[in-house]
Amino acid sequence: MTEELFRADSYLKQCEATVVSAGPEGILLDRTIFYPTGGGQPGDSGTLTLADGRAIRISDTRKGETGILHIPENPEEAGTLSPGLSPGDTVTAILDWERRHRHMRMHTALHLMCASVAGDVTGGQVTAEKGRLDFDLPEVTFTKEELAEKLNALIAADHPVTARWITDAELAAQPDLVRTLSVKPPMGAGPGANKVRLISVGNDGVDLQPCGGTHVARTGEIGLLTVAKIENKGRQNRRITIAFAE
Repeated sequence: MTEELFRADSYLKQCEATVVSAGPEGILLDRTIFYPTGGGQPGDSGTLTLADGRAIRISDTRKGETGILHIPENPEEAGTLSPGLSPGDTVTAILDWERRHRHMRMHTALHLMCASVAGDVTGGQVTAEKGRLDFDLPEVTFTKEELAEKLNALIAADHPVTARWITDAELAAQPDLVRTLSVKPPMGAGPGANKVRLISVGNDGVDLQPCGGTHVARTGEIGLLTVAKIENKGRQNRRITIAFAE
């Protein structure tokens, strides 16, 4: 399996890695800083630079059966480079950092929305421009402006965002930690496996829940937000979309 360097440090922008396999389905490395599509967050993009200076443009990153697959922008590249990529080749993986950082900011902002809206989450999505969460709520008792004020106050407070690992059994014993009804927490991972990563916002318990995504180190890094829409998507499904103010 691919060593997931982004789990320990979301701020790594490049790393050296060894090619495990390469083909039309994607390029598998022994380690990576590229986050694969999952949990509503898009897969990373960037480049893989070979020892001779050639670069393969990566347009997406996905989970495969044996590890994380880096999807070339030109699918033929992985198999037709002259000479082609071979197991054991060394590459330098370089992120599209600005795009990833916006994902980190928005993903962390969705944790703040979880802390601000009293309802279980039934769905969500992150992009580089906006994010949304669907909540199991019979009605909304706040305005867009009131929610935006609450979110921006949490951002201005510059709360620390930290991660720690607990065992799958510990999570099973604390079901209240899980806020998402539609996405299963990323269990069975972590050092020694059979662990799940908890993301904590604030020293005084602003938000605490299992999450496998990438996040900023402090809420102040998110920047100002606006609440773009609050929509009724069903009898008890309320969709809230937020966006960066800039």
